Amino acid sequence: MKQPVGSKRATTRFGFLTLANYSLIALANAMEPLRMANRVGQGSLYDWTVLTLDGRPAVASNGLSIAPTRALAEAGPIDVLFVCGGVDVRDAVDQRLQSALREAARRGVALGGLCTGTYALAHAGVIDGYRCAIHWENMSAIREEFPRTTFTPELFVIDRDRFTCSGGIAPIDMMLNLIRERHGKEVATAICEQFILDRMRDAKDQQHIPLQAQVGAHNQILIKAATLMEANVEEPLALEELASYVGVSRRQLERLFKRYLGRVPTRYYLELRLRRARELLLQTDLSVMDITVACGFQSPPHFSKCYRGLFGYPPSMERRRVRAGPHAVN
Repeated sequence: MKQPVGSKRATTRFGFLTLANYSLIALANAMEPLRMANRVGQGSLYDWTVLTLDGRPAVASNGLSIAPTRALAEAGPIDVLFVCGGVDVRDAVDQRLQSALREAARRGVALGGLCTGTYALAHAGVIDGYRCAIHWENMSAIREEFPRTTFTPELFVIDRDRFTCSGGIAPIDMMLNLIRERHGKEVATAICEQFILDRMRDAKDQQHIPLQAQVGAHNQILIKAATLMEANVEEPLALEELASYVGVSRRQLERLFKRYLGRVPTRYYLELRLRRARELLLQTDLSVMDITVACGFQSPPHFSKCYRGLFGYPPSMERRRVRAGPHAVN
């Protein structure tokens, strides 16, 4: 990740540009780790300001507003500018906002989006060529509208100088990852302890996105196929068998998965089983052998190889990480 400022101990200045009907939970979960970083880090590691274009407090989707709020033009130097979106984000994105975001990008300000704030960045053209996250409800439509940006199902994405997040409580995890990268594991761990977090989620964690939201209600063949996969994890169905159950050819099923889900059915099935295995590792005391069987893998070595291929480390390490609690962040 591109560091916003040169000195490791210099104060990083955040601006949170709130749009009408923004998500207050997403904003609070982005700001609070910065506050706690200053406390546990015993210094002014971060500074932040709530902003609007005109300086008048924006009303959040829950009817509340935050004071003090300053005008973006009067905010002074900012290292990272987050656009805070929420419901009806399209109504909040106008030419003035787009111009302000393009100007910030031109000046080299790192840009981010919370919840649907990513839509504003996309509309301004400042995340072309980047990987980004956005709340799952907006995923299908925004992919069609902005094909030059890669929208992923991750909770958050840190891609060079663009930091985007799905919203809700996910901003906590994104900010903890940014804090850890800049100020080290000990500071991030101390924040986890203060917030009573037993695990800091990373970029490999994904939103739970209802399949219908990914592919559209009209794609009943895909929805039925994926439902069958979810119901047959321990004894995975052969692709030909799956295609027969949903009434299409294997080739047609492969084309549908590739077009709407970006992967062939066998890969989708494998990732589904591996994510189920990860849930079992994190949430149960089942042995690796039991999880191997429960998720339809031939043997523990085969399971470990596949798991490492998707997550970057073996299942045994995942188990050690969760048992170690917040001290396991790395």
